[in-house]
Amino acid sequence: MKKITLSLLGLLAFSTSAIAQEVKFGPKAGVNFANLNGDVENTKMLIGFHIGGFAEIKFNDKFAIQPEILYSAQGSKTEYSETMMGVTYSAEADAKLNYINVPIMAKYFITDNFAVEAGPYVGFLASANSKGSVKAAGMTEEFDEDIKDELNSVDFGLGLGASFNMESGFFVGARYNLGLSTIEKDYTENVGGNQITVEAADIKNGVIQVSVGYKF
Repeated sequence: MKKITLSLLGLLAFSTSAIAQEVKFGPKAGVNFANLNGDVENTKMLIGFHIGGFAEIKFNDKFAIQPEILYSAQGSKTEYSETMMGVTYSAEADAKLNYINVPIMAKYFITDNFAVEAGPYVGFLASANSKGSVKAAGMTEEFDEDIKDELNSVDFGLGLGASFNMESGFFVGARYNLGLSTIEKDYTENVGGNQITVEAADIKNGVIQVSVGYKF
C-alpha cells in the first residue's frame, strides 16, 4: 500500500507538472498539537513535530496542487484518577504514534500572498509506543510498551488549512488534519473457552500543525 501510494504520488507530480504554469519544491517543518478523538476519555494534547518536503504545482495565479511527504509525531496524553473502596488509583501515559503522512492539498490563492487549502491524506504508521505509570496505595508501577501491532498500519483523513507566502520564498502555514479512519484494530478474546472478536473502539487522529517552509 505504501509503495503504491508513493508511486501514484510520483505519477501525479510528473503528469501535473507537464501542464503546470510553475512548479516549486522545498522543505517544511513545524510543531504538532495532537490528540485522539472519539471513544476515548481523559485525553489531552500531545506536542510533537512534523518535517518533510513538498512540491507546489501551480496552474495559474489562483489554483495549485501541493503533494507532500511528512514525518509526523502524533498521539495524545492521558490522565486518569478514580477512588474505589477508599483507595485512589491514578494513571498517566503518553501514546506516541509516528506516521509517514502523504497529503495532497488543493490550494486557492485569495491574494498573491494568502492561500487556503484542503485535501486528503494517507498516513503509514511507522512506530507506536505507550509510556506512563499507575499509582495506588503509595505504590507506583511504570510501563513502556510497543503498541504498533494493536493499531492499523494505514490512516486516512482530511486536511484543512491556510498559508501566508512571502516574496522571499519563505512561508508560514497552519493546518488541521481530521482523521476519518479508526486507528485501532479489532482483536480476539477467550471467553468461556470460545474465541470472540471484539470490535475496535472508534478512535481517530486529530492534529493541528503549524509550519514554516521555503519554496525553491
